[in-house]
Parts: sequence; structure tokens; C-alpha cells
Amino acid sequence: MYLSSSLCAVLLSVVMASPVDTGLLHIDEVVVTASHVHADPISSQSSVTVTTDYLNERMPVSLSKGLDGVAGVQSSSIGSGQSKPAIRGLGFNRLAVMHDGIRHEGQQWGDDHGLEIDRFAIDHIEIIKGAAALLYGSDAIGGVVLLNSDEPRTSNMRSPKSIGGKAYLFAQSNNALMGASMRLHGSSGTFCWRANATYQDYADFSVPTDSFEYYSYRIPLYKRTLRNTAGREADGSLMLGYSASHWHTCLRVYESWARSGFFANAHGLEVRLSDIDYDRSRRDIDLPRQEVNHLKVLWYTAYCQDDWKMEINAAWQHNLRREESEPVSHGYMPTPPDAMERQFSKHTATLNAAARWNVSARHTLRFGLQSEMQHNRRSGWGFIIPDYEQYSIGAYAGEEWRVRNGLTLHAGIRYDYAHTDIHAYSDWYRTPVGDTAIYQVRSAEQARDFHSLTWSLGVRYRSDGWLLRANIGKAFRTPIAKELGADGINYHIFRYEAGNSDLRPEESYQADLSVGWENRYVEIRVDPFAGYFPNYIYLNPTADYREGLQLYRYTQARVVRAGAEMMLTIRPWQYMDINLQGEYLFARQLSGDKAGYGLPFSPPWRIMPEIRFHWAPSVQSVNPTGRWQGYAGINVRICGAQHDIVPPEKPTPGWWTLNISAGQTIALPTCSLHLSMKAENILNKKYYDHTSYYRLIDIPEAGWNLSAMLGVDF
Repeated sequence: MYLSSSLCAVLLSVVMASPVDTGLLHIDEVVVTASHVHADPISSQSSVTVTTDYLNERMPVSLSKGLDGVAGVQSSSIGSGQSKPAIRGLGFNRLAVMHDGIRHEGQQWGDDHGLEIDRFAIDHIEIIKGAAALLYGSDAIGGVVLLNSDEPRTSNMRSPKSIGGKAYLFAQSNNALMGASMRLHGSSGTFCWRANATYQDYADFSVPTDSFEYYSYRIPLYKRTLRNTAGREADGSLMLGYSASHWHTCLRVYESWARSGFFANAHGLEVRLSDIDYDRSRRDIDLPRQEVNHLKVLWYTAYCQDDWKMEINAAWQHNLRREESEPVSHGYMPTPPDAMERQFSKHTATLNAAARWNVSARHTLRFGLQSEMQHNRRSGWGFIIPDYEQYSIGAYAGEEWRVRNGLTLHAGIRYDYAHTDIHAYSDWYRTPVGDTAIYQVRSAEQARDFHSLTWSLGVRYRSDGWLLRANIGKAFRTPIAKELGADGINYHIFRYEAGNSDLRPEESYQADLSVGWENRYVEIRVDPFAGYFPNYIYLNPTADYREGLQLYRYTQARVVRAGAEMMLTIRPWQYMDINLQGEYLFARQLSGDKAGYGLPFSPPWRIMPEIRFHWAPSVQSVNPTGRWQGYAGINVRICGAQHDIVPPEKPTPGWWTLNISAGQTIALPTCSLHLSMKAENILNKKYYDHTSYYRLIDIPEAGWNLSAMLGVDF
């Protein structure tokens, strides 16, 4: 488990000791509102900033699950412990996750692969909606999630040389989750440090149904729980930083480990055929299961003068993922010798350099060079993607022109080159073909080169209570090894996947507009967007079956996408907010076999009304020096039916859930106490999320859930 035994024991966490400024867009300080989600006032792109208070109030098991309450952001989940974010329906390798200035690289192509990042080590999150390939390269075609950690010297400590920290205990009822997290940080003169660790253990989660249908079998659920969906997770990290008069450097180390079970019926009819007693305990992690270990080492150095700044960001990551299942023969494959179905070992080395030059009071130039190398090796008796290496390099230049007070123009251009080497793979067993038996080739040897030139133009205008932002640009995405060379069964999401070696780089032309107005009592914002993809890559469901499962094949088509998000806040009383968020997405294929249809797993429309009360009066309490702060709210999540599907995909009915939350903070002379509670789906409604893969086998979302968290800042 690499460094887990030592790092997690001492509760380590990493933070950048100086904010990384590697982009054309920069973020000014923002004012935290009651909802803890607010617009970025400087960027010309549609973006929001999410605070840790927002995440702590939602108390999600995973980081991405905590973001799906933001308009335009969804969470694609499988089970209660694994999920990944999506922006405007685009996720996986169409969304870049930047962790303290470095792109997080795991096995993000997988539907059941979550983010290996400790949410308690993150202090604020910036979400850029829409194409952001200019600054972040391939994979940022749908947007970027920027995960940042605060500098210890600017955190809430009582003196520059003091030691501070946070500690949390948290629990959930639906999956009997129990967890703890702790952070320590400090600084002395030119040195600063920070450490954090988190551990959580959860059981099989409950659903509001007694049975489900799989392969025409009606399968009962013992005590309405999904067998073998329990898991454990441990995260730890450390930061050491040093600052001088004109330069700063810091070293960061992160490690994340997780083990979780796959729903026992996901691989077929294991419960009927297996000798494993899946109902013996809710906390057993039996076969099939997965184990993931992610190690990340980052080094950042910056040198500043009056009018310019240079920075270097380097990182190495190793993602090791094991998938185990019972050795059962499939098709012509004999019974495997062991339980190791698949293993992926991915090494990623990154080196980025950036410079900013304030040419004058109105002009700022930015330049950047980004390079990355990936090396992935597979093993085990199951096959889904081949071994591969991928090398990429990109360079960008941009200008920010402050025309006058309130009006700023942005422009930039970028060039990228990528090379992918995919290795051949043949089955380890023979398959009859005619009168002979052969080792069937699953993936052929191939080498591909990809080039792309992208650009972006933007404007931001602020006057009185108005804020206007507009951005147009071209983005791209390099086809990944799975899209080029996959050929195998993905049992976890019940389908056979086939790659396409002829895929071209995916390109898009996108336009974003954001119009907002606010005063003391009202805040409103509307973010429409539109995009055209001349060669959108997607996994097309076919009417064919291979080895007993539906065949999905990677293909390309011309696609148009459009939609909007809306956010409204009304403050009729100083202690009360009425919030309303909504989103809508339209997608249509313009070519190919499915011309006239939408895209698979496209999220339907959604609205989220909320009434929230908050207070912060000084009161005479048990401790007369204390200051009490609190909130209470009730919200409804309403999701429309999704009938705009791609056959043979099935439609999903609409649904709604009722949720309540409350919290209290007590500021004491030496520390602050925080108590948060949340009840989700309190009516225990049975519903299906169209972006969840469990809906394919008639599994609804989790039933009612009560969460609680106790925290202390010192």
C-alpha cells in the first residue's frame, strides 16, 4: 500500500504554499454567500467557486458526489462509495481535474473509478464550465475542476508561529459509514508545513426495493441492501514549503488507498452460483472487489519580480488498480487459475512551466509549456484495454487587456502534439475458428500521432450590479487507449466494449454566455451555452450481443449540444434566503447510425429549490464569550424524465426527493465547534438516476439517509 502505513498513521496532507497562477484566467478573492457557491468575478468563462463549508454541509462520501448540487454539475455514481464528476453531461476524459496545479491522472476512463483525492484536504474548489483546453490541454473539452489547498500561513491561526488544525468525526445511516479526519498545519519564519489524513469505513448500502430484475431473473435483496457494496478508504498527505524574498518552493506528497466491493450480482448470477455467503455481514468486502492505490509527488517553484513571475510545476503519479472476481469461465475461456481478473499500473510524469508578464497597467501576457508522459501496463486473465504509452506536449500564449474599468478582454492560442503507442494483445486461451483453434487477437499493435491548434476569445464586463461574461473557442481531446483498442467485457456496467483504431481527435467549437445581476435583496444569473462537435467520440449501444452481453462500440458523429443553467437567490429577510437552481441540456447527433437521436446517459433537466435560514447573533449562553452561528434549510431535488435516449437505451422516469439540513457553530476562546446534520430522501422514494449505471439492471438510488458530522478547529 506504498506509504499508507506511515502517512495515514500521522494524518498527513499536502497544500501548495503559494497559489499556483498558471493560467490565462485568474481568480480574485470572493465573498462567501449563504450557499457557499458563488461566481468568479474575473473570468470570461462561466465558473463558480465552492467552499469547504458547502461540502461539509452536504457530507458526501466522495468528493464528486458533493458537487452535484451545483447547477450544471452532475455526479455519475456506481454504488455508495464510487463516483466521478461531470459538467453539463461531459465527464470521464472530457473533464480535467487539476489538483493543486497538476492534472490528476488515474484510470478515469472507467465508469466505476472514482477520484483518489481526500476531500478533507481540499479548501476550495473552482469549477470552469465549458471548454478550457487553452490552459489545460486535452480532456478539458467539457470543463475543469480545480481542487486547491490553502497556504498554512494564511489560514486561521492565532500567530505566525502557532500550530493549528482541524478534526472531524462523521457518520451516515444508510450505509453505516463511520469516519474521521484530522489536519495539522503551522509555519515559522520562512518555513511552513501541513499534514492531513482521513479514514472511513462503510457497509452495504440500502435501496427502497425488495428485488430487481437481471437477465429475466427476479433476484431478491436481503434486508433491502445491495450485497457486497461495502468499502474502506484511507488518505494521507504532507506539504513542506520554503519562501524567500523573491521565490518560493514546496514539496507535496499524497497517497490514497481504497478497497470496495462490486455489487455481487454485477458480474452475472454470482449469488445463485457462488459459495460466498454475501448476506453474512454488511461490512464484508467479498469477491468481486477492487483495490486502488494512488501515490502522487508534486514539486512547485516560483520566482517573482515586480512585473513578472515564472513557475515550474513537476509531478509523478502512480495509480495501481486491482480488480478481483471469482474464477469462472466465460465463453471459450477456461476456468482462470486465480481471482486476479484485471490489474492496471499507470505511471504519469508531468512537467509544466508558466510565465506572466505585466507589460503595462492594462496589458498582461501569459505563456506556458506543458508536457506529460503516461505508461500503463495491464495483467490478469480479463482484458478490457491494452498496454500503452502516451506522450504529449503543448504550448500556449494569451493576453489580458483591461480596456477600462469594468471591461476586460481575453485572447489566447495553443498548439498540442500527442503520440500514442498501443501494444498488441492476444487471449491466453484458444477460441475455435472454423476447423482450428487460435489465440484470438484482442488488440493490434498501433502507433498514432495527434495534432491540434486551439484558441479562445473572451470578454468580461461589470457595471453597477451587472456582470456579463462571454467566451468562444475551440477545444480538442486526444482519443484514449480504451477508445482505440478496447475489446472485452466490462462486467461492472453489464456490457461488451469494442474500440476503434480509426478514431480522429475529438474537436469542439463552443460558446458560453453568463449574465448576472444582484443587489441587496436579489441575485440572478443565467448561463446559456452551445457547442458543435464535428467528430464527437462516444460508446454507441448496438442491438448486437457478444459473449452474452450487449455490444457497445466506439464511434464518431457530428453532434450539437446546447443548454443553460439558472441561479436565483431572494433575501426577503436578513435571516432567510430563498434559492432556486435549474439546468437543461439538449444534445443531438447529426450523422452516423443514430442521427436524430441524443447521446447515451445524457442528464435530463433538473431544478433545486431551497429555503434556508441562518443566524449569527451574539448571545449569552453557557459560555458568555461564545458566539453562536447556525443554519437550517429544506430543499427539493426535482429531476425530469429522460425520453431523449439512444436505442436500445431505456427511458428513465422523473423523480423528486425531499431533504433537510441544519448546523451550528460555537466559537470558543481557544477553538470552534461545528455540528452538521442532514437528512436525504426523507420520504424514502424509489427513483432512478439516468446517469447511474445500476439503473441498467433495475437498481434504484439509495433510500433515506441521515448524516452527521462533528468538527473542531483549533
